[in-house]
Amino acid sequence: MAILGQILFFIALVLGVGFFTLNIKKLIRNIKLGKAVDCNDRKSERFKQMAKVALGQSKMVVRPIAGVLHIIVYVGFIIINIEVIEIIIDGLFGTHRVLSFMGCFYNFLIGTFEILALLVFVGVVVFWLRRNALKIKRFWANEMKGWPKDDANYILYFEMVLMGLFLLMNAADYELQLSGAAHYAQQDGSIVGAFPVSQYISPLLAGLSESSLILVERSAWWLHILGILFFLNYLYYSKHLHILLAFPNTYLAKLQPKGEMDNLESVKQEVALMMDPNADPFAAPSGDDETAEPEKFGASDVFDLNQVQLLNAYTCTECGRCTSECPANQTGKKLSPRKIMMDTRDRLQEVSKQIDAKKDPKEDGKQLLDDYITREELWACTTCNACVQACPIGIDPLSIILDMRRYLVMEQSAAPNELNVAMGNIENNGAPWPYNQMDRLNWADEN
Repeated sequence: MAILGQILFFIALVLGVGFFTLNIKKLIRNIKLGKAVDCNDRKSERFKQMAKVALGQSKMVVRPIAGVLHIIVYVGFIIINIEVIEIIIDGLFGTHRVLSFMGCFYNFLIGTFEILALLVFVGVVVFWLRRNALKIKRFWANEMKGWPKDDANYILYFEMVLMGLFLLMNAADYELQLSGAAHYAQQDGSIVGAFPVSQYISPLLAGLSESSLILVERSAWWLHILGILFFLNYLYYSKHLHILLAFPNTYLAKLQPKGEMDNLESVKQEVALMMDPNADPFAAPSGDDETAEPEKFGASDVFDLNQVQLLNAYTCTECGRCTSECPANQTGKKLSPRKIMMDTRDRLQEVSKQIDAKKDPKEDGKQLLDDYITREELWACTTCNACVQACPIGIDPLSIILDMRRYLVMEQSAAPNELNVAMGNIENNGAPWPYNQMDRLNWADEN
């Protein structure tokens, strides 16, 4: 019977890890649909940024209540899962608490795990109340209806159940040790592990027979590890993917000042050629391939974005801090930076399904512009960078907005009339106002 359990555990482990690996490969494939970006510069600054923002949660605590709770849940959930190492060894080899040979240190670890499990459970309950009872505005925006709303709650339920199973498993184990059950026996007359939380749950199980206690302990043990494997694979379909992607995302985030915008390399080369007095205006650019398709200005679909932008889309936590700081959104405009990232991810997932079905995603008749993100949203942006500053994991919605605006202006000449007038004035008068250059200083002579 024990061998059968080990075989079943091995199968579950291989399936869980194998499916997770396939999804990660698919994720990498999807991100690589974007244009490559060279981020090998300033490595020390990038590592410092990653340590500070992703590991240190420095931008989370800007909002103290949510920040502190998030740190507790994040740190607790990660540290508690260290016990998965012991669970895997026990599951594969049929042992029980195989790491208990560490003695006092093992007791300290189990006790720490239990305290953290309780804190995580409390933190998750508070998060659920904030989202569903207090109904904080940013969690109830239009883009958060349907799956995004359900997904957020599913994650909270998952974490509550996993922490509850962990404590129930330990409570049953504690009772079995006290009763001297075989395979759960104490070592040298001492309880294996410390149970500062579950010892207060164990009295609820005190009236059960030994066989019933074993059933409770084994059921909680199996459900706990299967739940972890299920949750691991659920990440790919969930906003909780940021657990894995926050670290590369913060490492690859921009190091330039927030107000510094990127220039198109092709345009920079054209300007450099114009400014070079020795350049031959009739010479073909070096390395120019006349048969190659002309480079596209800006972005109308996910293929036109770069890999960091696509990574941003997958990393988005849908927390809504960007949208809550956006002045356009606050004044009733249609723009929501969070929706920009969610739409980009949705389009990328649709493209992924087309690829999986062996179809050409570029011929599905859809694109990010118009089918997902409207022009009204793009032109509502004030380029203030508030969304970039607010994001706790370095996501840059503004870069996507700017690239799509570039496409509208440079490929479709579809800028709003007000912008066309301003650009025409700049071209003719050197300023966005409709005054002759000779009259631009007349205001100085007015009384």
